[in-house]
Amino acid sequence: MLSLIDKIQDRQSLAAMLRKRQAAGAVVVFTNGCFDLLHLGHVRYLQAARALGDLLVVGVNNDASARALKGAGRPLVPEDERAEVLAALACVDYVTIFEEKTAVALVEALRPDVYVKGGDYAASGAAASIDETRLPEAAPVRAYGGQVRLIPYLPEHSTTALIARILARCAGAEGQP
Repeated sequence: MLSLIDKIQDRQSLAAMLRKRQAAGAVVVFTNGCFDLLHLGHVRYLQAARALGDLLVVGVNNDASARALKGAGRPLVPEDERAEVLAALACVDYVTIFEEKTAVALVEALRPDVYVKGGDYAASGAAASIDETRLPEAAPVRAYGGQVRLIPYLPEHSTTALIARILARCAGAEGQP
């Protein structure tokens, strides 16, 4: 079993490693996100993603790209810590940190067999249809013959919802001894 440090790789090293594994017949599954505060929705999503192949690679937005996507005050947890927490999960084989707002360049470098995102990326009213305006990674994956899959979204389990609940509870506790 790999150590946490060995599971966190830079893009170039990871791409070379994955090419060797794919040449040996492994199915590589890839997903990406900010993963700011790890919660049940993330864990179930990552376990379901891992079940789609032989290894799961997670791309983590660096602090600057997470802030650009999520707004001021985010991320709450620094990129190195978010990567280490993800690497500690048994279902995650490798983690890499990327600086772009989207994972298009990372997908092009890693060329996973299966690219996975949550069901919240489905087109309106169509659970199986992907909203490609919100998922630019889908086009390059399909272009080289990979699959794009959506994992069902666990309602009310997002970092944004978790932060809102924490803030609401803190606001409700004001003035209490």
